[in-house]
Amino acid sequence: MRIAILTVSDRSARGEREDATGPAIEAALNRAHVVERLIVPDEQAEIEAVLEKWCDEGVADLVITNGGTGLSPRDVTPEATQAVIERNVPGLPEAMRAKSPTPFAYLSRQVAGIRNGTLIVNLPGSPKAATECLEAIADILEHAVEMIQ
Repeated sequence: MRIAILTVSDRSARGEREDATGPAIEAALNRAHVVERLIVPDEQAEIEAVLEKWCDEGVADLVITNGGTGLSPRDVTPEATQAVIERNVPGLPEAMRAKSPTPFAYLSRQVAGIRNGTLIVNLPGSPKAATECLEAIADILEHAVEMIQ
């Protein structure tokens, strides 16, 4: 399974903070083949452009975003994802929130969906929260991608 990881972070995009979440996700996906990793600021148009490019050019079977899923006015990853997906997969974010060890997970606005045969899944921006969410759905991601393709 080819995986692309998109980190959404103003500070990391400006070089003010190292991206710790993208590498944490890649480490958690030890069986997977990460083909692309990129950092963009919390700008809806930029997020949409990368998601469209990766999905429409067949770069990856699974695109995992991290960051921009909270309640801050700058958090627009779910809106960008909703704008580009063709079909929603609501069970994945529901599972991530339900299996989280913290009630704060219910404040995350993650989205999952399909665009052009590629599954897109939003994860939170912190390394701990992102890996916990990924663990909650890891066993079904490969099956989901196979069903889509």
